[in-house]
Amino acid sequence: MKVVVIGGTGLIGSKVVTRLDEHGHEAVAAAPNTGVNTLTGEGLAEVLKGASVVIDVSNSPSFEDEAVMDFFRTSTANLLKAETEAGATHHVALSVVGTERLQESGYFRAKQAQEELIRASGIPYSIVHATQFFEFMKAIAAEATEGDTVRLAPVKIQPVSSDDVAATVGRTAVGAPVNGVVEVAGPDTFQLDELIRKGLAAKDDPRTVVTDVHARYFGTELEETTLLPASGAYIGETRFTEWLARQQ
Repeated sequence: MKVVVIGGTGLIGSKVVTRLDEHGHEAVAAAPNTGVNTLTGEGLAEVLKGASVVIDVSNSPSFEDEAVMDFFRTSTANLLKAETEAGATHHVALSVVGTERLQESGYFRAKQAQEELIRASGIPYSIVHATQFFEFMKAIAAEATEGDTVRLAPVKIQPVSSDDVAATVGRTAVGAPVNGVVEVAGPDTFQLDELIRKGLAAKDDPRTVVTDVHARYFGTELEETTLLPASGAYIGETRFTEWLARQQ
């Protein structure tokens, strides 16, 4: 089965391509650096020829509100149109657990717009909602930093290994479309401020984590369970402590 992976040279995409190849599928990595650009439409018709499944794990190069909305609306519309013309029968997109609860954020409004376009396309689809990758903890800390202080809310978070996300995306892609959402999360639940504090300490980072119930997460004030998946989510095997130890 031919599977085209949009964003296939990135963190998740490259892992998905490898896993699909290992299971005997024809996985094609598509990205601007391979001559495929979903924003302009360049290369889409050619790469989608004969594809049964299209996986979109691409991300906006800018998180500025207007730019990120334009990216997801334009790239998704171009991709869905090209898929329809190519006769693809399953669209798989990677999104984020809690997207619908994080609408104060321009980024998550854009992800919601992407999901709405997919649902309205008429193409059988599966949307994979993942919790925050372990690799994303650095970005969370950076976004919450003011000077030498990292201000974070004491809310629950259930981060996941990028390997486990890739496995879920690949498994979903070769299965029947669910025409809904599949969730994946890590095996352990943490308190966000404590998790980042632990991560910074492991790297001897001198920043101080301050607990603030009103601290915003990429522009959004969080409730205790905003970032958590619903019951029934796939649970990854890799624990954060194991992953962190491997980074040393």
